[in-house]
This record gives sequence, structure tokens and C-alpha cells, in this order.
Amino acid sequence: MAFIADRLSRIKPSPTNAAQGKFLEMKAAGKDVIGLAAGEPDMPTPDHIKEAAIKAIHANDTRYTAVPGTPALRQAIVAKMKRDHGLEYKPSQTVVTSGGKQIIFNAMLATLNPGDEVIIPAPYWVSYPEMVMFGDGTPVIVNCPESTGFKLTPEALDRAITPKTKWLILNSPSNPTGAAYTHADLRGLCDVLLKHPQVHILTDDMYEKLVYDDFKFATPAEVEPRLYDRTLTMNGVSKAYNMTGWRIGYAAGPQKLIDAMITVQSQSTSNASSISQAAAVAALNGPTDFIPKNVATFKQRRDLIVSMLNQTKGLKCPRPEGAFYVYPSCAGTIGKKTPDGKTIANDTDFVNYLLEAEGLSVVQGSAFGQGPAFRISYATATELLEEAGRRIQRACGALS
Repeated sequence: MAFIADRLSRIKPSPTNAAQGKFLEMKAAGKDVIGLAAGEPDMPTPDHIKEAAIKAIHANDTRYTAVPGTPALRQAIVAKMKRDHGLEYKPSQTVVTSGGKQIIFNAMLATLNPGDEVIIPAPYWVSYPEMVMFGDGTPVIVNCPESTGFKLTPEALDRAITPKTKWLILNSPSNPTGAAYTHADLRGLCDVLLKHPQVHILTDDMYEKLVYDDFKFATPAEVEPRLYDRTLTMNGVSKAYNMTGWRIGYAAGPQKLIDAMITVQSQSTSNASSISQAAAVAALNGPTDFIPKNVATFKQRRDLIVSMLNQTKGLKCPRPEGAFYVYPSCAGTIGKKTPDGKTIANDTDFVNYLLEAEGLSVVQGSAFGQGPAFRISYATATELLEEAGRRIQRACGALS
């Protein structure tokens, strides 16, 4: 009898976490490395948010909260959804989790039965298919090439839907590509979804505030109110508010689904940290003047790295609409030889070469379901990003 459960054989560890772990290990060993694998803003958490947490500690707000979150935070989520998207929810239709990842995990565990299908556009965030499989579902990967802007088209969605389809997972702006769906893009997808009442939508809006060049963000339930009862809108404070370590995700959706997700959470982690929840209230209700400043910095970095990559032999990099990732193709390096005679056979070989030759940590596109490519997070100091660009140019120039 095997000791480790069979379900673990269906999933694999996160490649992005693995890349970041290897970078930290090399850095601790004193090596000259630059990490562009982790999706984490380098700006500090704003002072008013930190002060709210400190105040909560001094007020002894350090006990268990209700499983789905404090009344104050659930009300702040309701206000945010109304303010930003015109969507009306009751506090009971919201849930707070220990990071955004737990929203997806809880939703999949609460709804999937063996054989249920979940449509996932590729390139995708590495955890989506793994969490579907953990919940006994079947990921249906739909390739979205650069020619479609790395976005799911209505025609491709319609072809992928079957009687077994239970969910569509949509991430805009996207991790890993930074691609973002316009109102018109979403309108086309919503028209398809209206024809298939069995399909629910999990929309991952984690990067909604990080958009560039006058892009206007929209979320599916806002675009098509008739999908309100079939849409789980998830978000968190990690990316826009520089709060990755605070571990707060949240979602709003139909009452029956939220109740089921709360049941899952009640038997796993229970409530998110009371102190982090107090900080998240300050984030959602407080001043947001720092966000446009951060966005301006990210835009400058995006333009810098896109320009440097497009001047690099063998690489081609589209300009993303949002998030803080670029997803350059490395197809032009496949089949080339490194200075020590190794052949670059795929994008994993390419990113390993960058790490070994130049101490540069990035993530291979195959981890996100579409290659040959790689993901760079430009949420790092501008001077480090510029140096990373030089190292990539040097490494690619050395291939023959």
C-alpha cells in the first residue's frame, strides 16, 4: 500500500516557486544572480496600511475571526465591487482567504466532480490546471497564440465547450503574458457563454489596477449582468497594494457557491490572519494615490525591457497591456549551441543557460503551457532590470 496519496501523482510543484527557490539558494551562496522569476512588487506596503495592522495588534485584534472574514473587510469588498464595477453584492456573498490562490482552490474543491471540465486559456498561470486536477476535474487547455494577443477568442471558446464543461478560468491582465481583455473582447466571450448555461466563470482580476496606455479594465459580470449568477470574481491585495506577504485574497459571487467555498475553508485553514484583514480594510477603503505612481514606474520598466529584448538576437517580445510580466519568444534560439557546446533544444534549456551563464533567473514558457518562450517579471529595481537585459543580450549573442 502506497503511503503518498494517488492524487499527488496528478499534480506537480509550482515551477515559478521552484525557479524562485533556486535563485534564493544561489543568492544565499553568494553568487551574482538577478531574480526575475517572482511576481512580487518591489515597492513597500504603504504606511497607512502598515499603521492599520499595528493598530490592530495594539488593540489585541489578534484572535480568530469568522471563517469567511471580518464584517469590516467583507463590507469593504462590497464597497469596492460597487465602486469599481457597479456590481451589487451582500457581505454574505463575499469570502476572504489566505491569498488569492486559496479562492481558486476552494472553488474547484467545492464544485468539481470527476469528469467535469475546466477551460483554461494558455499561456496560463501555473497553478490553474494543477488545482483543477487536485479537485478531480479535467483541465481543457485552449492555446491562445501571440497572433490573438495571447487572448481567448469567442470561436476558440465555443469549440472548447462540451456538456461536461463546468468552468472557464479567465485571467486579465494575464500572468504570464500581461495580455488584457478589452470590454469588446469580453463582450464576445460573454455572448458565447450566454449560450451555455452550464458554464460558470472564474475571473481572476488580481492585476486589474496594473494597466497601461489608457487601457480600460472591465470584468465579465460588469460587461454582461446576465452572467452575474454564474460568475465568481476574485481579487486580492497582493499586487496593487504591495501586500504579497500579507496573504489576503477575496472573492464575490453567487451565494450558493460562496457558502460551499466557506464550508471547504472551515475544514482547512479557517480564517485568514486577523491582522492582515485589518490591513486589507485600510487598503480597500483608504487612499490609492500611490497606485498610479507605481503603475508609471512599471510602465517605464515594461518599455525598457521590451526594447532591450527586441534588440536581442533570437528573441521577440510583444508589448503587454498590463500586469508586470513580459513573455518573449525564444524560438530564434532553439537549435543553437552554447559556448560550451550544449544545444538549446527547448525553452527549459534556454532558461537554464541564462541561469548558468549569466546568473539570471526567469521561468520557461512551457511551465505556462506555451513555448518556446519565457516569462520575465519586471517588478524589480530598474537598474537591476537594465543589467538583466544586458546579460540576456550577452548570453544570446554568444549562441552559435
